[in-house]
Amino acid sequence: MPATVAVRPPRKRNAARTSRIGLRATPQQEELLRLGAEVTHKSLTDFILGSATQAAESALLDQRLFLVTDEQYDEFVKLLERPVQDKPRLRALFARKDPWDED
Repeated sequence: MPATVAVRPPRKRNAARTSRIGLRATPQQEELLRLGAEVTHKSLTDFILGSATQAAESALLDQRLFLVTDEQYDEFVKLLERPVQDKPRLRALFARKDPWDED
């Protein structure tokens, strides 16, 4: 059976906006949002929804979930379970001090 994952539903173009989201802001936040909307030539609603949607998508993409078939999953497990291979160049890389730790 495939691994269980979360998948972002496809975006619907020109979908009717039927849900309401209420929020409160300080006068300074409201002015900043209005100015942002104005300079991007968007309505305040489009500007806020676009910005919030982009932030939500970014947060969800950070979850790094993958949809795989049974065969792909079995191959992945085989790779994880194979004996460790010595990688001298990788070992040397990890042995070096980080540049920001040097005096």
